[in-house]
Amino acid sequence: MSDVIDTHTHVISPDPARYPVAPLGGKQSDWSRARPTTADMLLTAMDEAGIAKSAVVQASTAYGFDNSYLAASVAAHPDRFTGVFSIDMFGADAPMQFKRWTEAGLTGMRLFTTGSTSPGQADWLADERTFPIWELAEAANLPICLQMQPEGVPDLLRLLVRFKRVPIVLDHMARPRLSDGPPYSGAQWLFDLATFPNVFLKLTSRTVEQAAEGESTPENFFPKLVAAFGADRIIWGSNFPAHAGPMSRLLEEARHALSCLGKAERDSIFSKTARRLYPALAR
Repeated sequence: MSDVIDTHTHVISPDPARYPVAPLGGKQSDWSRARPTTADMLLTAMDEAGIAKSAVVQASTAYGFDNSYLAASVAAHPDRFTGVFSIDMFGADAPMQFKRWTEAGLTGMRLFTTGSTSPGQADWLADERTFPIWELAEAANLPICLQMQPEGVPDLLRLLVRFKRVPIVLDHMARPRLSDGPPYSGAQWLFDLATFPNVFLKLTSRTVEQAAEGESTPENFFPKLVAAFGADRIIWGSNFPAHAGPMSRLLEEARHALSCLGKAERDSIFSKTARRLYPALAR
């Protein structure tokens, strides 16, 4: 098995009585209904693809803020998984929930401000009422993934000015538009974020596809991205099973797209950076 780490997968329980569906926004995502993937199924897909470990991300469009199945999956396979949980940042019990899920062994948090069932960009990302949880994450050196769109960048900048030590990971690289091709003027806002050392990019299957759209090519985009951020701030995630597999194909497509980079850079993107962000995956 290779040393590849997938930093963006999801799991769905086969037992809705024990783990009831309660999606954010009230609408379950099509993928979680059509391609429910248990922890054991994910492990099988990882083994077939040659993927060593995974950071499993809470399936917000299936379970909302109930991370129970995610935590159970991590507890059952701590040698292969760590977990990225979600909480209601405005809940009166938010600090207690943060403690609950970190004590359950989950080592990252995700804020869901947009998605397949929540179009548009939520306006609460930099709300001061969420700052106590950001402070807890900062004290714990816990990475926070942001599921966001480019429209949320002004709020992101406010967070970056205030929380300089929280590793902030942009899921799907915050969905930049790449189809205009070099010099990627439509994604200049993304390259501008490279000046903030605590910004990390999650390069997913979505990114791989976007890098080949319109006037863009992987050979033009990915070297420019690495030159700006460094490979030590970029991680790969398949987005399986939200992104239809097989997982082996998603990995192969990513490897092909990144073949324009040097081996050391690919090693960082496919494993080393992930182990640094999520030390549980390095054990």
